[in-house]
Amino acid sequence: KLHSDLDKGVGSVKYTLSGDGAGTVFTIDETTGDIHAIRSLDREEKPFYTLRAQAVDVDTKKPLEPESEFIIKVQDINDNEPKFLDGPYVASVPEMSPVGAYVLQVKATDADDPTYGNSARVVYSILQGQPYFSIDPKTGIIRTALPNMDREVKEQYQVLIQAKDMGGQLGGLAGTTTVNITLTDVNDNPPRFPKSIFHLKVPETSHVGSAIGRIRAVDPDFGKNAEIEYNIVPGDGGNLFDITTDEYTQEGVIKLKKPLDFETKKAYTFKVEASNLHLDHRFHSVGPFKDTATVKINVLDMDEPPVFSKPMYTMEVYEDTPVGTIIGAVTAQDLDAGSSSVRYFMDWKNDVDSYFTIDATEGTIATNELLDRESTAQYNFSIIASKVSNPLLTSKVNVIINVLDVNEFPPEISVPYETSVCENAKPGQVIQTITAADKDLSPAGQRFSFKLSSEASNKPNFTVHDYRNNTAGIEARRNGYSRRQQELYFLPIVIEDSSYPVQSSTNTLTIRVCRCDSDGTIQSCNVEAIFLPVGLSTGALIAILLCIVILLVIVVLYVALRRQKKKDTLMTSKEDIRDNVIHYDDEGGGEEDTQAFDIGALRNPKVIEDNKIRRDIKPDTLRFTRHRPPAEDNTDIRDFINQRLKENDVDPSAPPYDSLATYAYEGNGSVAESLSSIDSLNTEADQDYDYLSDWGPRFKILADMFGEENYNPDKVT
Repeated sequence: KLHSDLDKGVGSVKYTLSGDGAGTVFTIDETTGDIHAIRSLDREEKPFYTLRAQAVDVDTKKPLEPESEFIIKVQDINDNEPKFLDGPYVASVPEMSPVGAYVLQVKATDADDPTYGNSARVVYSILQGQPYFSIDPKTGIIRTALPNMDREVKEQYQVLIQAKDMGGQLGGLAGTTTVNITLTDVNDNPPRFPKSIFHLKVPETSHVGSAIGRIRAVDPDFGKNAEIEYNIVPGDGGNLFDITTDEYTQEGVIKLKKPLDFETKKAYTFKVEASNLHLDHRFHSVGPFKDTATVKINVLDMDEPPVFSKPMYTMEVYEDTPVGTIIGAVTAQDLDAGSSSVRYFMDWKNDVDSYFTIDATEGTIATNELLDRESTAQYNFSIIASKVSNPLLTSKVNVIINVLDVNEFPPEISVPYETSVCENAKPGQVIQTITAADKDLSPAGQRFSFKLSSEASNKPNFTVHDYRNNTAGIEARRNGYSRRQQELYFLPIVIEDSSYPVQSSTNTLTIRVCRCDSDGTIQSCNVEAIFLPVGLSTGALIAILLCIVILLVIVVLYVALRRQKKKDTLMTSKEDIRDNVIHYDDEGGGEEDTQAFDIGALRNPKVIEDNKIRRDIKPDTLRFTRHRPPAEDNTDIRDFINQRLKENDVDPSAPPYDSLATYAYEGNGSVAESLSSIDSLNTEADQDYDYLSDWGPRFKILADMFGEENYNPDKVT
């Protein structure tokens, strides 16, 4: 309520209100000054309002007192319940956790004024989820309430949490939320086999490495805590089998390590152990985390292919052995109870297999063609054995036949076949060491012996010294050799091998006599060098050759410079762009030839004017200057030149440098008059043209036209 001391209660004072909410939230009685709220107030929306009031005279409308300001504060009441802004919640806790293990903390907010009363004081409680979990009423922390909660018994829990204001007293407002709690797995359970004995039946034909059966241990844990490792306990039959873990199904897969044979052993028994890979030390007291089961395997009898006595056969045969010779045999037998007969045949794959044959019943292998070790030293093929009772059951074995060498090739001298000896060689000097090679292959290695042939032993020029290590030295037996007397020597050498039968060959070694220095270095072996003067040394020969080469180079350079100078002179005269004289290297066909060129172009100024060719461009043909007699006071030529000069001055395509432009125009009234022979008939009749007949066939037409007998001036046009 507003009241002014000047208000006498006679209605002379009027009260006005302005500010926050004036007229919309609050109104004032203009006569009494009572202030009323015209709608409900919400502290959470606006906690206070600032208003201004004034008293004015009703008649004069003037303020009776200064304007006053006051604040209306909205008093809070408990009209908002607590709310869980982050709910619903999801949490997890490991199974087998102790009592009081932390799970989650929840929080509720109340919009009421926390400074006024208990409207915003919240208390937490569990409405659903006991006795497994508990909550702190003040902090909202959820903890486990029971020990050893087992995930394998119950994994999911839903807890209903309530938050109530007014400190939880009667009349307070409440809000709820749900918390979904999951028990996470720990390895608290060992693997267990559902039965103690597993029976498996395996065919004896099972391949090594193939899976022959599966067993499984059960672990109620989850994830990596349920991963199981299987092992075979050492014992009876365990070395024939292996076991691995299927990572998807956690089953134990039993595989075969060695082949089974029903006829040898019909059953196997061994134990398999299953254990966890990831152990939890907290549960070691529970007991060992592994289990054991017995596996019994019964081998089933199957119809098997025959079995060879060896995994591979190796045989040997000498080359050139007669066709049909037996070189060995393979043996296979049926190990089944029926013991069927066996048949043998070759596995044909290539033409090499045709060199041998096999007896289908006995399994003996014989040669089918002559063998050559130098062509093929080893043969590799396969033999197939099949049962007569069941031909589809076959087995295969590899056979290797080594061809043994027979000494059939004589040894030969290795390179070089030619050597040299110095003219100043001394007796006993070794001039060459030679070796030998043999195409035959001896198991113990070849041994060669060297000697001179019988016809060469009587000649004292050279001898052969056998070093007994498959090499020999050629030694000189004379004190010096002369190329003038004999340039080449041919030394026959006999080489024998040590195999049986002994093979030998005679090889001729060519020895060339060469000129050497005092150190034995060869200087020349050419035949031409024999005829050089004895007193002329090698250095002098080199100096003479060098002088000859220098003289030849000087002559070549001189000739090249002369040609280049002559070429430059011709090019300078030909490429002079100022030379405008055209040289016509064409004899033509005489005056009757009117197709060579248009003579009128030389006389008609219009033709010259239309032909605006650049005069500073190099012409295609040679031009030679022709001297004309000077013309005096010829205005026609002067005007013509002036006209062309003006045209060149204004021509934008003219070159940016001085150039000489000449014009082949004689003008009218030339002092030299016409040079044509067309108008000179009177004078030509007095001339003698008989000499034209002596000039040859090219001038025959002119000789016929201007000869004394056939010349007629009236026919000339």
